[in-house]
Amino acid sequence: MRFPPSFLDDIRARVTISSVVGRRVAWDRRKTNAGKGDYWACCPFHAEKTPSFHVEDHKGRYHCFGCKASGDIFTFLVEKEGLSFPESVERLAGDAGLPMPVVSEDEVKRGELRAGLYEVMELAARYFEDELQSARGARARGYLSDRQISPAIQVEFRLGFATESRSALRSFLAQKGVSVEQMAEAGLVISGDDVPVAYDRFRDRVMFPIRDPRGKVVGFGGRALGSDALAKYLNSPETPLFHKGHLLYNLDKARASAYETGSVIAVEGYIDAIAMHRAGFPNVVAPLGTALTSEQLSLLWRMAAEPVLCFDGDQAGVKAAHRALDLALPLLKPGYSLKFALLPEGQDPDDLLRTGGASEVKTVIDAAMPLSEMLWRRALADNDRATPERKASFENDLRTQIVAIGDETVRRHYLAEMKDRLGRLFQSEPRGRGRQPRKPQAFQARGPGKSPFRAWDMHLPPSLELKSKQNAAGAPAGSGLREAQIVLAFLIHPGLLHEFLDEFADLELNSRDLDSLRTQIIDVAALEPALDGAGLRGHLLKRGLASLLDRIELQAGRLNQWFLRSGAAHIDARTGLSQMMALHRKTITLSSALKVAEAALAADPTEENLEALNAIREQLSSHAGAEAMIHGFGSASGRPADAIT
Repeated sequence: MRFPPSFLDDIRARVTISSVVGRRVAWDRRKTNAGKGDYWACCPFHAEKTPSFHVEDHKGRYHCFGCKASGDIFTFLVEKEGLSFPESVERLAGDAGLPMPVVSEDEVKRGELRAGLYEVMELAARYFEDELQSARGARARGYLSDRQISPAIQVEFRLGFATESRSALRSFLAQKGVSVEQMAEAGLVISGDDVPVAYDRFRDRVMFPIRDPRGKVVGFGGRALGSDALAKYLNSPETPLFHKGHLLYNLDKARASAYETGSVIAVEGYIDAIAMHRAGFPNVVAPLGTALTSEQLSLLWRMAAEPVLCFDGDQAGVKAAHRALDLALPLLKPGYSLKFALLPEGQDPDDLLRTGGASEVKTVIDAAMPLSEMLWRRALADNDRATPERKASFENDLRTQIVAIGDETVRRHYLAEMKDRLGRLFQSEPRGRGRQPRKPQAFQARGPGKSPFRAWDMHLPPSLELKSKQNAAGAPAGSGLREAQIVLAFLIHPGLLHEFLDEFADLELNSRDLDSLRTQIIDVAALEPALDGAGLRGHLLKRGLASLLDRIELQAGRLNQWFLRSGAAHIDARTGLSQMMALHRKTITLSSALKVAEAALAADPTEENLEALNAIREQLSSHAGAEAMIHGFGSASGRPADAIT
C-alpha cells in the first residue's frame, strides 16, 4: 500500500522517535539530554553493556555505533516488533491522532502530480539562480549587496532573479519538457480563458525559494525591484505543494539549531531571516509574508516551548505582535507560550544588525517579554482609566481576553496574575486621574502586586447550556457575508489592491468560492494593474465567473453598504474595507477560541469553563456587524460624517 509522503511527514512531525523507541529501551541518565532531544541507551538490536545506541528527536533517526542499526520511527517498528510497513504506519497514525488516508486511484494520481511538481519547482529554482549570476542579474545582485547579502549567502539560500520578460521562465521550462498546465499547477505562470498566452507570474523580482521541512523547493517569494510593482513582495499561490499558512521560511535550515539550543526566533521577512542567520542566529524562521497562523505556531512549538517573536519597531510591528497574541491565547497550554521582542522604533533586524551588530540584537532577544506582559501592556495602552466606569471597562476588557485561553490551568493562573496587577495599578493611581491610552511603543513594564480584587473571582449561574454561534460549516455567524463584502470591495474598487494586496492575499476565507475568486482577482490585477471595476469584472466574466459574481453582489447588496458602490470616494471605500477586514480577522480568532472553549466545557463542565465560553460568545456577537464609528467617515462621498452604513 502506498501512502502520500505528506501523510508520513505529518506522522513524523507529531510522533517523536524517542517516544517510540523509549517503549523498548531504558535511557542512560548520564549521557541523555532530554531537553535537547538527545538520547542514549543500550542497543535493543544486540547485546551490549555500554550504551552506544543514539536517538535524536530533531533528526527523527536512531543509530547504533556498535551494530550499525539505523532508521526512523517506521523502521524501528518493522525491525524490532516485526510489523509490516503498513502496520507500522497504522499504529503510528493512531499515536498521532491522524485518520488513515483512503488511497484511491485519484490519490495515487495526485501523488504522482506532486512528485512531478517537485521536479518542476527544482528546475525553476535553478533557472532563477543562474539568472541572478548572469549579466541580466546585475541590478538584483546590487540590491542584495546593498542589503549586505554576500555571494556566498546568495548561494547558501539559493537566491535568484526573475527577469522582466513575460515568457523567459515559461520558455525555459517548455524546453525541459514541462507543459503549460504543469507550470500553472506549480504557480509559476498565469493562465486562463481570458489570457491568450500564459505568462510568467514572477517578473523583475529577486527570488527567495521557499522549502518544505525536507528541504525541497515548494514555492517562491519575489521581492520587486521596480517601484511601480503592484506588490513589493509576491508569493506563490496555493498549489498542491505550497500552503503558505503551513510553512515557515528557513525552517529546514533552522530546525537542527532550534532543537540544540531549545529556542527559536521568528522575524517578519525573508531578508530579516537571512540577516539574522548571517549574524550568527541560525535558529531563525519567518512567516511567508503573512500574519502568523495557528499551523505556523504549532511548527514553532515543536522546536521550542517559548518561541521569540521579533517584530519591527514601528506601529505595524506592534500590530503584528498583537495579532500573534490574539492567535496564541486560545492555544496556550502548560509550558508553552510566546515571548515578544520589540526592536527600537523604526528598525527591523537587518537595520539593527548594521547599526549595533549582533550584540545589540542579542540584547533585544534576551530581553523579550513574556506573553502575559505583552497582554498587560496592550490593555494599559488601549484603555482610559480616568473614571470608575472606564476602570471597569478596562478590567472587563482584560478579563474577556484572558477567558479565551483554552487550557483551564493556564487560564486560572492568568486570572490570578492579572487580578494582582489590577490591584497594584488601581492602588497607585489617584482617584479620577487614570492614565490615558498610550502609543504601543511607549509601554513600561509593571510587576505583579497583591490585592484581593473580588471582581476577578468566579461567581457564575449554574446553567451549563451550550448555544454555539457557529453555522454548520464551522464559520462564525455572519462571517460569510463579511467575506463576500470584502471581496466585493476589491471587485468594485481594484485600486485598493495597491494598498491591501498582502492583507487580501493572506486573509482567511471560509468560502472556497470566494477563495478561488480572490486568486482570480489578484491574477487579473497583476496582468493589468490600472484596471477599473468594470474592466476587472469583464475579465472575470470571461473566466466563467458570472454566476458567482451575481451571487455575492446580491448577497452583499442586501445590507446596503454604500461604500461598496462604484460612486463612493476612494478614502471612504478604503476606510470601510479596512474596518471590515479588521473585524473579520478578529472574528476568525474568536471563532478558534470558541472551538477550544466548547471542547473544554464538554470535557469538564464547570462553571469556570462555561464563563469562558460565554465571554467568547459575547465578543463574537459584538463583532456581528461593523459597529465602530469612524470620525469623518462618509463625508468625502457626500454623506453625513461618522455614518458607518
